[in-house]
Amino acid sequence: MTSSRWNDLKPRMISAAILIAIALVTVWIGGIAWRLFISAACGIMVWELVRMVDTNRDKSANLLGGLAGGCALASIYLPASFALPLLLLPSMAGFGRMERGGVTYAVFTAMILLAGYGFMSVRAELGIVWMLWLTCVVVITDVGGYFAGRIFGGPKLWPRVSPKKTWSGAIAGWIGAAIVGLLFAGTTYAGFGLMGISIAISMASQIGDMAESTIKRRAGVKDSSNLLPGHGGLLDRFDGMLGAALFLLIAGQIIDFPPGL
Repeated sequence: MTSSRWNDLKPRMISAAILIAIALVTVWIGGIAWRLFISAACGIMVWELVRMVDTNRDKSANLLGGLAGGCALASIYLPASFALPLLLLPSMAGFGRMERGGVTYAVFTAMILLAGYGFMSVRAELGIVWMLWLTCVVVITDVGGYFAGRIFGGPKLWPRVSPKKTWSGAIAGWIGAAIVGLLFAGTTYAGFGLMGISIAISMASQIGDMAESTIKRRAGVKDSSNLLPGHGGLLDRFDGMLGAALFLLIAGQIIDFPPGL
């Protein structure tokens, strides 16, 4: 554990434990507590995004971050048909304020808002069990990838963008996700098809992670911010969750979810 490759483990564990504790408490309470947590997270992530991609960031970040958080919170109280334009409003509002990175901002902000809406919808419509399933899949993907990548190493997944990501870490994440799917399949009677969905969610979370890494690489920054010791910013911590939630929203239109119920 004294090796330099483990020197970020302690701060990562402390930050992750605090963040997970807050998330678990709010998702357990549900209702307005969970919605406020997710809306605040959306606003902070958009704030971080603006500060990464725009040269005019000091004038735009607070405004667009606040708008994103407000739209995320308001959207869950509206019918879906009216929630959709509200979720895209922060993306549209950013075009006129961004000196550069407008397209990147608009696309990624839309992903953040749609994923936030997905988190709130899963908790409200499917209950705490499926919100915990989604969270467990993403967390085990991240944890499995971190440890397997450092223990086994091997070929890089995308060295030009994220030199620390390895195929061994990615595969370990899929295996961990399959195990989570198996456990939840047995306790929820969802059937073994949940294992395949869990692996796909794991892959989607990894794609979200890589997408955020691409933005950081282009912006020339290591982290989206310094809010979380060992993790960087909230966007660094939730990038996998964004990919997973967005994928679940899309996949839910193709397959019956939860499966077998």
